[in-house]
Amino acid sequence: MDLAAALLLGYLLGSIPFGLILTRMTGAPDIRSIGSGNIGATNVLRTGRKSLAAATLAGDMLKGTAAVLIAAAVWGRDASLAAALGAVLGHVFPVWLGFKGGKGVATYIGVLLGIAWPAVLVFAAVWGAIAAATRYSSLAALIASALIPVFLWWRGDAQVAALFLALTALLWIMHRANIARLIEGTESKIGSQSAGAGAAEPR
Repeated sequence: MDLAAALLLGYLLGSIPFGLILTRMTGAPDIRSIGSGNIGATNVLRTGRKSLAAATLAGDMLKGTAAVLIAAAVWGRDASLAAALGAVLGHVFPVWLGFKGGKGVATYIGVLLGIAWPAVLVFAAVWGAIAAATRYSSLAALIASALIPVFLWWRGDAQVAALFLALTALLWIMHRANIARLIEGTESKIGSQSAGAGAAEPR
């Protein structure tokens, strides 16, 4: 029951659509009607409001961190892992938006911060290196996420590594269109004026 409660807690927190809420509160257009139609920070940035995009990114990350820390404090470590899974699922498949949410990168980083913060440094370093070398945000996020389970396993925590292997698989599935464009050579690059639905954003 504790794991089920933690999973539900994580899902409810993860399903809070900060991008949609913040844009509506500030009178910006419905975020789902512009750019990629995504509720994440990069699409919010297309409204021209950098501060709003930053707030969305922070919200999408910290809701995952909050879910993990609350579950750990109330029910223990195993429950925190269930909450982490629930938070990412909630962001990707929010019940309030017809199960059409973001791609999960920001919330993935947020739950990682709550469970194994050193791994966030690895993610950031790999993302930065790949993004600088290729200017593909999507490729950087995919490679960084793929290395996280390996790093966690190397640290000796097989249970956490297994969780993030599953979450990484979900991220890759949600980025399947980006992967197809990378293979075709049509994926938008960082800084490209044509960057739209093709860019992999922290969403």
